[in-house]
Amino acid sequence: MQFKVAFITSALLVAAAPVLGADFVWFAGAGCTGSVIARSPGVSPGQCVWLTNGGSAKSISYSGVPNHANFFESGGAHDVCSNGPTIVTGGGSGCATGPDGFNLESFNFS
Repeated sequence: MQFKVAFITSALLVAAAPVLGADFVWFAGAGCTGSVIARSPGVSPGQCVWLTNGGSAKSISYSGVPNHANFFESGGAHDVCSNGPTIVTGGGSGCATGPDGFNLESFNFS
């Protein structure tokens, strides 16, 4: 009987634990170098993230992405995760750098 109670309690605690999201860091330089512009910790899948001050970054590092991340370049057509991503990466961890002449403005992942 004690085993059943302990097992049920453990299962409930695991089920109630929050799902941790992915972490992103915005950088001024290419290749995730230079000064850190902002940090976006614990982002949930499907959530579009952008800098509230209208800013952008040359590169963004990511970790904890389960499937793939989508990065959108700054300027007009791609603002706030619209009109298709500029860069699509695989899951896990890595760094996305904006194409020549463009910064990254927003991202989402799944």
